[in-house]
Amino acid sequence: MEIISIEARTYEAMMERFQATVRKVAALRKCSESKDLKEWLDSQDVCEILGVTKRTVQTLRETGKLGFTMITHKVYYRREDVKKFLDASLTRKEVRNGK
Repeated sequence: MEIISIEARTYEAMMERFQATVRKVAALRKCSESKDLKEWLDSQDVCEILGVTKRTVQTLRETGKLGFTMITHKVYYRREDVKKFLDASLTRKEVRNGK
């Protein structure tokens, strides 16, 4: 085993740079986590937003009307995809009703 000796000032400077990097990574992770949680919805959230059952949401997935991502057998939906679906649904209803 090789032993390397460094001055205390060099060690302290290295540790300060390491701690600064740790703080930056933690801040980036915090921003990223809060953003991701706001952008992704689970099936229960989508059911509540659309006012439909889980089976209806599954049908929307299967027919390609609603985009989704599956991670370890759990389905997630992007908030913007759900909004697009809602907007498209409202537009079709307005056309049918003659508005």
